[in-house]
Formats: sequence, structure tokens, C-alpha cells
Amino acid sequence: MRLERQPALLILEDGRTFSGRSYGAVGSTVGEAVFSTGMTGYQETLTDPSYHRQVVVMTAPHVGNTGVNGEDDESHRIWVSGFVVRDPALRPSSWRSTGSLEDELERQGVVGVCEIDTRALTRHLREQGSMKVGIFSGDVADTPLERLIDRVVSQPAMEGAALAAEVSTDEPYVVRPEGTPRYRVAALDLGIKGMTPQRLAERGIEVHVLPATSTFSDIQAVSPDAVFMSNGPGDPAAAEHEVGVLREVLGARIPFFGICFGNQILGRALGLGTYKLKYGHRGINQPVMDLSTRKVEITAQNHGFAVDAPIGEDLETPFGRARVSHVGLNDQVVEGLECLDVPAFSVQYHPEAAAGPHDAAYLFDRFVDLIGSARSDSVPSEEDAR
Repeated sequence: MRLERQPALLILEDGRTFSGRSYGAVGSTVGEAVFSTGMTGYQETLTDPSYHRQVVVMTAPHVGNTGVNGEDDESHRIWVSGFVVRDPALRPSSWRSTGSLEDELERQGVVGVCEIDTRALTRHLREQGSMKVGIFSGDVADTPLERLIDRVVSQPAMEGAALAAEVSTDEPYVVRPEGTPRYRVAALDLGIKGMTPQRLAERGIEVHVLPATSTFSDIQAVSPDAVFMSNGPGDPAAAEHEVGVLREVLGARIPFFGICFGNQILGRALGLGTYKLKYGHRGINQPVMDLSTRKVEITAQNHGFAVDAPIGEDLETPFGRARVSHVGLNDQVVEGLECLDVPAFSVQYHPEAAAGPHDAAYLFDRFVDLIGSARSDSVPSEEDAR
């Protein structure tokens, strides 16, 4: 427990400032300011590669009470550029805890700020939109304000940023299936969370996780029954390589499932556009409707971009007909796509639910069914054989 915290300053690109105290590492950092509405799951949030180059503001006022442990990380490190909380816990209180959140932030060099009005900050971001931000603590906080604002403003924008390769695995690896092996899936790691291949493995899937830079030939070398594209950071408009690979996958009629960034890649592969949301969807309480069943599911989300597509009508694409399959109930944003003439679908949210509700777990079963149907269709009937 830290009894002495150093002065810290949070500065937005529009010049608004918030004074607080240091939290985690002392120093300076910049990124895109975004907010997460989850009441829990901060460890999974921090280690989600989709938050690369972003400063996360927690809307829940009390953070750190369950500490950290060695089981809930979604990747090998913390990816956020900075962390903003209102009231940090004095000490962790959980039988699973192996250390404090603040000590882990400091160990990994993550600069944060606490004791600021995160409600006011969140309302400002909702009204003005996500924007560039900097956190400065310790001696650097004494730098003239104009110089600090210049540093915030001069950082690269999220629009046009191709970031998947920066967070992807360097080498392929395999997640073995649980129980009887059923199918083999090539999963492109665009910023994959560890629970995602685990959810597939639970269903008898052998998951070959490949780097984001993998080509269609690399995918074919695995001899997969299907292809998966994960969540990840950056602007989908800059993901030319990934879009090209997916078009080859669709052209070969290999079953495909994408989540989050993978949903945006499917949209672009189908010829649709993408755009940046004003402040994005981040948290574990986002309502979505499955338009095929009219059921509502509460979902875990983390995205600042969305697919631009009309809702309620079939779309003509280079790969046949497609349609919007899921829609966000807060703002009618496209939350899923489904192809009608090739075996492919995607959702904008995180069905692996780490952290989050398990309402969308059925999507992994839908993927398994899609693979099974595609394999059945590829087996010639006795009449065709004659």
C-alpha cells in the first residue's frame, strides 16, 4: 500500500486537464482516451491486445479490490498505454489474489492516474468523442503545460493505424483440443485473447494460431477445416493484408468465423466500408439483438470502429448475398454479419466472455455446426459418385 502518491496530470488534446495522483508507474504516457463500463474484469481488460495504444478510463469508481492473479491474463503482458481510476483499492481482498493491481502496473511500467473525477471525464468523452490524451506524473508533471499539450497532440492518430502485427504472435503455436478431436482451425492472431482458442478447444477444435502477417498459403499449409480471425487493435481501413487474405479464404469457400476486428475485416472483404465511432463500445454490459432469433444478449465489447452496412436487407457482394445478423440496441450499430452463399459469419463483440457474460457462447457452437455442414456438403453423394 502506497501512503505517498506523486502529483499527476491528465491532459486531453482539446486542452482540458484533470489533476490527480500517480497510480502504478510514475512518468509519462500518451494514447487514445477511451472508457470502459465494466464493473469488474479489469485484469482481462488490461491484458487485452485490442487496447494497444489506448488509455483506459474505468467508469466503475472502485478498482483493484480483487488484486491480480496468474490465471486471468488474456495475453502475456499489459497492453494499455495508461490507466485511469477514481478510487484505487487500499489492498486486494480475494482468495485468488497473488498481488496488488498497482504493483503489477508499476512492474510492467504502466503509467496511471487516480483520484480524479472519472464521471466528469467520461461525460466529456461521450460529448466530445474519444481523443488523444497524456498522463504525466512526478517531475515531468512540472513541465510547462503548453509543451505537454504539444506532446499529446503530436502523437499518431488511431485513424489509419495498422496495429495488428504489433500485438500478434511472432511464431505459430497450437492449442490442443479437449476430448475427442473434431476439426482443425487456422486462427489468425490479430490481437487474440487467450480465452478464445480455449473456447474452441473445449469443443474439440485443434487451433493453429498464426501470426497476423500469415498468407493464404500459410493457412493452406495447416490444412484447416475452417479459418478464424480474432479481435485486435487499429483501423480496419488500414488492414489491407488481412482483407486480401480473407478474400482468398472466401473464394476457396473455407468456413470462416470472425470476432471484433475479424468482423470488420469480413465487412471490408465483402466490399463494405468502416467508420470510427464517436466514443466506441467498451465494457461487459452491451445489449445486442440476434436478428435471426430476435433474442437479446448482453455482450462484452471493445471496439472503436464499426462496419457501415444497411440493416434489414440482403446485400449483394463479390461472394454472393450477405446481411447484417446482429445489431447493437443502444445505437443500432452493426454487430454481426452473415454470408448466405458462402460459409462465413462474424460478430463485433467477444463471445469468449473474459471478462463478461456468457450469453454469446452459442456462437462457438454455431461455428462448429458451420464446419460440419461445410464438410457434409463437400462429400459427394452416391449418385454424384456414379
